[in-house]
Amino acid sequence: MKRLAILGSTGSIGTQALDVVSSHPDLFRVEVLSAHSNTELLIAQARKYKPNAVVVTNDAKYETVKKALESEPVKVFAGQASLTEVVCWESVDIILGAIVGFAGLRSIYAAVDAGKRIALANKETLVVAGDLVMQRAAETGSVIIPVDSEHSAIFQCLVGEYHEAIEKVILTASGGPFRGKKPNFLVNVKASHALQHPNWTMGAKITIDSATLMNKGLEMIEAKWLFGLKNEQIDVIVHPQSAVHSFVQFTDGSLKAQAGIPDMKLPIQYALAYPQRLPNTFKRYDFKEFANLTFEEPDYKTFRNLALAKEAMFKGGNTPCVLNAANEVTVQAFLQNRVDFLEMSDIIEKTMAKVDFVAAPSFADYEYSDAEARKYAEELVKQSPLATH
Repeated sequence: MKRLAILGSTGSIGTQALDVVSSHPDLFRVEVLSAHSNTELLIAQARKYKPNAVVVTNDAKYETVKKALESEPVKVFAGQASLTEVVCWESVDIILGAIVGFAGLRSIYAAVDAGKRIALANKETLVVAGDLVMQRAAETGSVIIPVDSEHSAIFQCLVGEYHEAIEKVILTASGGPFRGKKPNFLVNVKASHALQHPNWTMGAKITIDSATLMNKGLEMIEAKWLFGLKNEQIDVIVHPQSAVHSFVQFTDGSLKAQAGIPDMKLPIQYALAYPQRLPNTFKRYDFKEFANLTFEEPDYKTFRNLALAKEAMFKGGNTPCVLNAANEVTVQAFLQNRVDFLEMSDIIEKTMAKVDFVAAPSFADYEYSDAEARKYAEELVKQSPLATH
């Protein structure tokens, strides 16, 4: 019986993880649930799964949750500090890190520091501070299993292989809802259009990142740290059908791929149960539905976020942290109709140029860079023609 702390339990990954738990009640028990502001769903989850504790990171929501669960055998905590404490409990075997964005970093680092096993869906943790996180994991024995479908695919392809035999990894991208479109089309798109992903059902932030291809750029940086790769060993290919989730190319020229239908429950289950493969009732791959698989080069010129992420990866230091912070600000602004689609790249690029470069950042440097990037990006958002109307 594995006892789980699900951080971000009310989001897309968190709710699907609970579906996996429900399918295997003999293998998994929920020890901790956490959410930021979706208290209604958090309360419902707590009543159903009866965890030892819940953490609501938004202090203003604490009393609501506390009162609603007063008749349940569930401890209620508030704030980010509580989150970093509960992940270290001896009663927690696996932490599923599904908090979106920079907000998930501190709790994951605390879990790594405690030597915990982590199923990682929060890619920003490694984008921002991958060097520190992976170094500490090596020191404490913390095991990090990726949940992102692309990194899960690479992880699965590498089981039983020697790391030195890797020539490169190739991350597949669907291309999002605007694949093949040019700037004269993209200048007019709204958030409602960008949220209509052709293949995957995801949260709003990651869906916008997929539309801009920033998601794939962040995944390149995550792959670098997760698998100990050089920048030159990481590539991206657009694969509209989202059936092949990624490739690994080896030094002898062989390619390994992991394929399956676009459903996050499979990589979630794999990460929680590894090294076991658990039976399930998920829909199976149907070759009649995927009669033609196609691959094409990404359009770095139109989808500049992918180029900016690649630039940040090669530059290193605190640059990926700055990129991520500016992206989080611009995505939120785009969802609120305060900037247009193409402006997001302009703001990210200007923020990367503005914030001072730190070659070998400490944890404090990362937090400072994140704050500075957010402040500057928000100033640029306020200057947008959309925001000033």
